[in-house]
Order: sequence, then structure tokens, then C-alpha cells
Amino acid sequence: MNIFHAAAEVKPNGKKVCVAIGFFDGVHLGHQQILRQAIADAHQHDSLPLVLTFDRHPNVVVAPDKAPPLIYSLPQKLRAIQSLGVENIFLIHFDQKFSVQTGEEFIRGLVRDLGKIHSICVGAEFVFGHKRGGNVVLLKKLGAELDFLVHGLSAVSLDGQAVSSTRIRETIRTGNLDDASQMLGRPYAISGKVVIGDKLGRQLGFPTANLDAAGLILPPNGVYAAVTRVTGRLYRVALNIGLRPTVAAGRPQLRVEAHLLEFAGDLYGQELEIEIGDKLRDEKKFASVDELRRQILLDVAAVKKQF
Repeated sequence: MNIFHAAAEVKPNGKKVCVAIGFFDGVHLGHQQILRQAIADAHQHDSLPLVLTFDRHPNVVVAPDKAPPLIYSLPQKLRAIQSLGVENIFLIHFDQKFSVQTGEEFIRGLVRDLGKIHSICVGAEFVFGHKRGGNVVLLKKLGAELDFLVHGLSAVSLDGQAVSSTRIRETIRTGNLDDASQMLGRPYAISGKVVIGDKLGRQLGFPTANLDAAGLILPPNGVYAAVTRVTGRLYRVALNIGLRPTVAAGRPQLRVEAHLLEFAGDLYGQELEIEIGDKLRDEKKFASVDELRRQILLDVAAVKKQF
């Protein structure tokens, strides 16, 4: 996968470019339709397919109080896009300077830097540019002037409702992970770097990988059966999401802790993607650490039974 940070780096070598544009959080079924349209256009017209996306949600810069928690971390999003057969990603650093461009300035700059654009693929409700001033109507107007096609693709529906990142976040928040997986078109998973924790799990006999899940939408607190891959090998996981009421000292902090069954090794600094299955139980405060240890044994046995 080629990741470009400026349009001038793309260098299509005389070919036209077919661009899919969006934030694509979750790379759900609706996003996949947009990406596949750009790929199909490129194959049909001997052009270069290019996905244009951003390194953070635009609201982080323009409306921080309205920035949503994300379904996917950035590395997870890029992997999901690549899995659809995308080889070229233009990853824009969304900052204050970029945010004040008008929609028209953005598209004209893109055409100037990429050269010949054959098509631009977006969702039908796509808005862009300063104060969300650009939309599909503007794209089509510019396309007529600058000679590119515009595909404004309608939302994909599931169970009579449009598939959207907002709807998926709500299903995750309420624990309907099967529904989230259906809309994502793949099993729901969280991904984050493994960071150093307090090593309490190791003291209990169940070492855990602590994921940095800051900024992500998470399922309800509790213990889940899960799986992950490390260097190509699949491991069963007892995943705890919560405040650890039995052992937390001071002000409790939300933790995402993964105990990989039958794993031995150092995961610090690695990106770990964990596919979450059934919820085993709610979070609970136990009377003692020994009682907690006995419950973890039961949790591990339940994970083994699940997988």
C-alpha cells in the first residue's frame, strides 16, 4: 500500500485518476460501495484508483465539542481500506490551515496537483470545505467545468435504515455488536497500541496487554470472549473493558485489558487488533483479590468454551 501525504507525490504517470473521498470511519458497507466504485472506474478506464481520507475527524479541529469517538483507529482504518484492494491512499493531515479552504479551492487544487481526474466518488450527502460549503452539487458543477465525472452514491440500507458511522457507534455503545458487524461487513474489532500498565494482571497470574483506546467508541463495560492475531497466529482472548472496581486505586480510569491465552512474549508498542465476540459478564466489584482471581479462571474457561 502506498500512502501519500501530498497530491504532488502521487505521480500518476500520465494516467487519469479515479478518486474516492471521505473520512471513512469504520469503512462500513456504504463506504465500501464508494471505494469499489472508484476501483471499478479505474479498471474500466485504465486509470489510477486513489482513496483520499484524513488523519483525524474534521470536527477535532473545527468543532472539538462535536468530535465523535471513532469506530476505528487510523492504522485499523487504513488496513480495512487496503483489504478492499486499494493500493494508493492520499492521507491528508487535517489542521486549521486545511480547514479554512473552501470546497471549490480544495477541488481545484486537487485537479491541479493530480493532473487529469476521470471521476470523483463520494456519498450522496457528502459535504466538504470551509463551513461544509461544498456538496455533490458543487462537485458536479466543477466536474462539468474541469472534465471529471461525479458519483454521488446513495446510502446502503440495512433493516430499512441507512448504514452510517453514527448508527454503528450507537450499536457499539449499546452492546449490539452483531448489528455493528453486519453494517461493517466484517467482525467488529477494536485496535490500539499496547501500552505499559500497572502489571497487576501479571501478579494475579493473568498477564494482560493494555490497549490505548483513547478516542475510540467502546462496548459496555464487562468481560468479553475475543480473538486476536500476533505474527500470524490466532490467540483466544479474555478481554476486560472497565474501571477495575476491585483493584482500582484513587480515581478509576477506563482500561481495555486483553489476556491472550497461551501467549508468552512482549507486545509493548505493537498495534493489536482484537475481534470481540460474546459478552461473558458485566463488570463487578469482588470482595477480595482472591475472589477476583477465581472469577478470572472461570472467564478464561468460558473463552476456551466459546472458541
